[in-house]
Amino acid sequence: MTTAYNKFYINGEWVAPANRSTLDVINPATEEAFATISMGTAEDVDAAAKAARAAFPAWSQSTVAERKAVIGKIIEGLKARGEEMATAISNEMGAPMGLSRTAQLGSGIGHFANILGILENYPFEEIRGTTKIVKEAAGVCGFITPWNWPLNQIACKVAPALAAGCTIVLKPSEIAPISAYILAEIIAESGLPAGVFNLVNGDGPSVGAAISAHPEIDVVSFTGSTRAGREVAKAAAEGIKRVTQELGGKSANIILDDVPDFARAVSGGVIGCFGNSGQSCNAPTRMLVPKARMAEAMEIARAAAAKASVGDPADENTRLGPVVSELQFNKINALIQKGIEEGAELVAGGPGRPQGMDKGYFIQPTVFGNVSNDMTIAREEIFGPVLSIIGYEDDADAVRIANDTEYGLSGYVSGEQAHAEKIARQIRTGMVHINGAGPDFSAPFGGYKKSGNGREWGVEGFEEFLETKSMLGAAS
Repeated sequence: MTTAYNKFYINGEWVAPANRSTLDVINPATEEAFATISMGTAEDVDAAAKAARAAFPAWSQSTVAERKAVIGKIIEGLKARGEEMATAISNEMGAPMGLSRTAQLGSGIGHFANILGILENYPFEEIRGTTKIVKEAAGVCGFITPWNWPLNQIACKVAPALAAGCTIVLKPSEIAPISAYILAEIIAESGLPAGVFNLVNGDGPSVGAAISAHPEIDVVSFTGSTRAGREVAKAAAEGIKRVTQELGGKSANIILDDVPDFARAVSGGVIGCFGNSGQSCNAPTRMLVPKARMAEAMEIARAAAAKASVGDPADENTRLGPVVSELQFNKINALIQKGIEEGAELVAGGPGRPQGMDKGYFIQPTVFGNVSNDMTIAREEIFGPVLSIIGYEDDADAVRIANDTEYGLSGYVSGEQAHAEKIARQIRTGMVHINGAGPDFSAPFGGYKKSGNGREWGVEGFEEFLETKSMLGAAS
């Protein structure tokens, strides 16, 4: 039995779409539909953008207290419907329930909570001589979000945009749209004025392209593939829109020879790569180890991979659920096969489903050793639980290999603290995790090179939704 989520949230109401076409939402663990959504068109985007434009003058002039009250209600709603939200995320993209309840749900709540802290003390006005510098809402925002961390990627855009006084048109991924629908229901009960937040489901070529090009939309924020990000930027260029993008990654995890616990660093790197079934843009997918310790690293990684239990997302013991779709399943398996063909040493896993599984988009946790950085598996973003271990000669070689990629989203370095920090400064990425440091909602998230532009999270992410106005003579 499937549940229909076939309306859009536009101008404060749940409305029927312009087009009656629908799409099945597939549970990747069962390969069966559990819900349907309507597929939007440019006509639906136009209605949403016009509603957002009409709501902008009043919401952009709202007080910080009014914005905080709404955000507080959204947090309350997320907590009250937390189990429902976690279940929706697990069903739509395959995250194990343990991960859905903690990281997937928790990150969404975390971004709304963090923005409340920023609003407490943010200086919206500054005096310079006789000039008053004012920060104000950037305008109507179009958001195009992915399926891998569905609530997280929506929250880290919606929370700062609302806090800045912007209005919103959101297109979540059509692959994982139910969590966004629940969030829209929560927002509808938050006291937010009609038109400030609007939800239109659909695919990239129809709804995403219409958002990117719409003349009433001032800011476009996109998270997804580098290929799609390029198309978003092209469509937005005609309107001279502000565009922020969080795109692909192929992050290096450098394990230095002076790391206090080599085994812990290697096994932690395996776990980090496999988290969320490898479906994270900042995953440490290239592990760099001293060449002399390659055999040692492979044995540690083999043991760690053996503990990465793959199974039913509803099972509390499951660590890895399925990948999100048949398309991803086929792509990942093809790249694993490519790694074998190009001569990488298969340490664990391999192509095909884990033993005993004949249904669901489950991937074997896979480790390759003795990988060279020119191999396909070291160049392409696989977006699955596939780790490449690469040997390096010395520090300079490690930095060279780490930076030898078209991406620059994240990096990881483990070693003696001062040594690790010295190496971290040489990595050309927007983020570097030192000695196993986890995520920080107050720290900017984003990358260099083809990993995108602009930042999300923290004060820097908030400021992406602000414009700067100079009021000359206002302070005379």
